[in-house]
Amino acid sequence: MKSALFALPLFALLGTAPLPPLDTVIANGLIYDGSGGEPWRGWVGIRGDSIVALGRNAVPPAKRRIDARGQAVAPGFINMLSWATESLLVNPTADSDLVQGVTLEVMGEGWSMGPLTPAMKAEALKQQGDIKYPISWTTLRQYQDHVIARGSAVNIASFVGATTVRIHELGEADVQPTPEQLDRMRALVRSAMNEGAMGLGSSLIYAPASYAKTPELIALATESARCGGLYISHMRSEGDRLLEAVDELVEIARASGGPAEIYHLKAAGKANWGKLDAVIARVEAARAAGTRISANMYTYTAGATGLDAAMPTWVQDGGHDAWVRRLKDPAIRARVVAEMKAPGKDWENLLFGAGSADNVLFLEFRNPALKPLTGKTLAEVARMRGTSPEETAIDLVIEDDSRVGTAYFLMSEANVARQTALPWMSFGSDEAAPKPAGVFLKSNSHPRAYGNVARLLGRYVRDQRTTSLADAIRRLTSLPASNLGLTDRGRLAPGMKADVVIFDPAKVSDPATYAKPAQLATGVDIVLVNGTVSLMNGKPTAATPGRVVTGPGLGKCPA
Repeated sequence: MKSALFALPLFALLGTAPLPPLDTVIANGLIYDGSGGEPWRGWVGIRGDSIVALGRNAVPPAKRRIDARGQAVAPGFINMLSWATESLLVNPTADSDLVQGVTLEVMGEGWSMGPLTPAMKAEALKQQGDIKYPISWTTLRQYQDHVIARGSAVNIASFVGATTVRIHELGEADVQPTPEQLDRMRALVRSAMNEGAMGLGSSLIYAPASYAKTPELIALATESARCGGLYISHMRSEGDRLLEAVDELVEIARASGGPAEIYHLKAAGKANWGKLDAVIARVEAARAAGTRISANMYTYTAGATGLDAAMPTWVQDGGHDAWVRRLKDPAIRARVVAEMKAPGKDWENLLFGAGSADNVLFLEFRNPALKPLTGKTLAEVARMRGTSPEETAIDLVIEDDSRVGTAYFLMSEANVARQTALPWMSFGSDEAAPKPAGVFLKSNSHPRAYGNVARLLGRYVRDQRTTSLADAIRRLTSLPASNLGLTDRGRLAPGMKADVVIFDPAKVSDPATYAKPAQLATGVDIVLVNGTVSLMNGKPTAATPGRVVTGPGLGKCPA
């Protein structure tokens, strides 16, 4: 429905008093206000970091006039699943996302950059890959302030990670918390919420997160909900136990008293592609019953994670070093190989779900001797080495002393297209925000790092018409802002922060491929972040106006 505000004439918008001088006016654009209503041609007036007026008639004077003729003007896009945690430390311009119109990176999928113990800092330093950086912070908010102090072209926000909280108190072993430990974990969630976290994020297919039982998650999500936060989860299964995982997420939401969101919704593995109808039905039934469930997605048929997702979680009990030690034991190795060849009984076997080692693609190695294998499939490397895919995967984890960055082709293109139209679906890249230069060329990324939004707007909205441009923009802006509890972002309206994207819907494209992922998207001309131009003529300006965006619990979470 068209906003009543935009149906008013200019004098009604501004009243009888003259409009004070504007810093920037964006004129002649087709304005998509983020509501999902029909666009209208007009102007947007900005003063300082905020939108102060919009109009349809005479364009008021301003220090800077941006002519958006022939282009769409929209609120800044929100990346609901960002892994720009490390990349922003060396690439403050966040090129791959900024050129797609992203103005807010939302982090915290299970792991967050705080709270940290000294042991957690030491392990994080040991596990760093191509990007090296010191860890001078302890809490999540200290990390965020550190990023902004160094400079960021985009805004940042984060959930506090349930995995991080668990490791903080329990380490990485397969153990259950005592009442006292759980109380300390709850206190860590409250503290993070008080400092502005968006809610609680979990990632339940990975050890040690997989060791957490539902009551633990309910307890932590309850603390988030008390502070107005969202529970957001990479569910316990996206494949063979997908429906049961959705049921668990809904149970956690209902028991905690707060809303919940599904990270990167998918039906993974060909045997599970037909479950999407049932997933949608479960989500919509929960919504109809008063529990707000939403989801986000990336616009590709492959996921990206590590070889840990091809091995049972019991072998990873105790953390990375314990995992590698066990893989070197012949008897344990034989058991792991056998389990890798079958569906995971109590774990998510992405190698089996991919259907073939030909559908497993290597993206990232830490060992320089293994980097030539980047871009090859597990099947190709297994043939090169004369070993089975399972043995090869185990050998590579040992040799690289890492989880090995890996893409798994798991999803149906028809399901991806269908999901892009779901009214409660927003979007997240599940990737860093790199640029095609320097340290980022030492490994491959998934192409979603460079094209997730552009692929939505080009391939699905413009070319396949799976949904309207107005509604896609709504689900890139006001929907995720509302889900996060943000009241000053996600729409073009007076009082909103001036995060604005100017782009040509006819030219948006995503040239990034799995073979050549480091290719910037095209079609976005100008991006403003907090009223400052961060992108001009499709190129970063080097401005760093980004800020920490905080959740509704900031300074208000009960002790």
